[in-house]
Amino acid sequence: MKKRKIGLALSALLASGTLLAACGSNNETETKKGDDKNSFSVGMVTDIGGIDDKSFNQSTWEGIEKFGKDNGLSKGNGGYDYLQSAAESDYNTNLNSLIRRNFDLVYAVGFNLHDSVVEVAKQQKDAKIAIIDSVVEGQDNVASIMFRANEASYLAGAAAALQSKTGKIGFIGGMEGDIIGGFEAGYVAGAKAANPKVKVDVQYAGTFGDAAKGQTIAKRMYDSGSDIIFHAAGGTGNGLFTEAKERKKKDPKADVWVIGVDRDQYDEGKVDDKTNVTLTSVLKRVDIAAEDVSKQTKDGKFPGGKLITFGLKDNGVDLADSHGAITADTQKKIDEYKAKIISGEIKVPEKPGK
Repeated sequence: MKKRKIGLALSALLASGTLLAACGSNNETETKKGDDKNSFSVGMVTDIGGIDDKSFNQSTWEGIEKFGKDNGLSKGNGGYDYLQSAAESDYNTNLNSLIRRNFDLVYAVGFNLHDSVVEVAKQQKDAKIAIIDSVVEGQDNVASIMFRANEASYLAGAAAALQSKTGKIGFIGGMEGDIIGGFEAGYVAGAKAANPKVKVDVQYAGTFGDAAKGQTIAKRMYDSGSDIIFHAAGGTGNGLFTEAKERKKKDPKADVWVIGVDRDQYDEGKVDDKTNVTLTSVLKRVDIAAEDVSKQTKDGKFPGGKLITFGLKDNGVDLADSHGAITADTQKKIDEYKAKIISGEIKVPEKPGK
């Protein structure tokens, strides 16, 4: 009996020692992780456009990837990663998933995630979230990132007005609102500044995801004399490219041009190896914004509760390379307008009719 009691006591002592050793090991690991000032991770939740949408999701990821590689991080937990949303119902789930995986900063891409960000931010007070192209007010753990797309659109409008041979240009918007209204306002103002007599045909599709409707609107515009059309319509704008390319295939001498949006859409305008209908594109440098806010957060300067707006001055918006489609004289004028916008001499309107 004594032997059994001694054996049990020894087993308990050994178990206790093992448990204490294990606790010490965990604490040591946590301490080392907390002391590592270079330990930083960034996650991202896409909207339903997907990671390779040739728009905001792709641009944001490119900025995060660059930040990660520049800082020696690896893809996955503890480094940088993304979750793709197949439906709007995935937004909350994906945001919470990345937060539970202890990502130090989580990006929500696009204004469609606004309500989900508000809800998750209220529940996850210690999380740091940055939302692209939307403003969340009253949440100290959310940074809102916006772009002065109206400034780059002003340059696009000037380019269109100066390059147009018919004196009539077009604008196709997705859905009416402050963001797309900014594109329209800048485009019209720039066009009128470059050529007060130019006519601008403005139409809204009422959707960002109907390429067929975009093509129908583009057909009407081209038929009515517009030779250059700028779109801020997401997937609906794909129909504009389709219409322009089909016309160019039928008549190689046809003067039909497209101005792309968000990313350089030069590849979207390719007709053949020698022909392209993309005049230029209005760029929102989401990659630069994502990289910049990641750096700020890593340095302990997370801009929570603030609105960060990127414009021409910050290289946050611009026009893409025209690949020779824009003449030297037009480019010179564009550069003059750009300098005046940056200096404040030109105030670009943010809303249509202003």
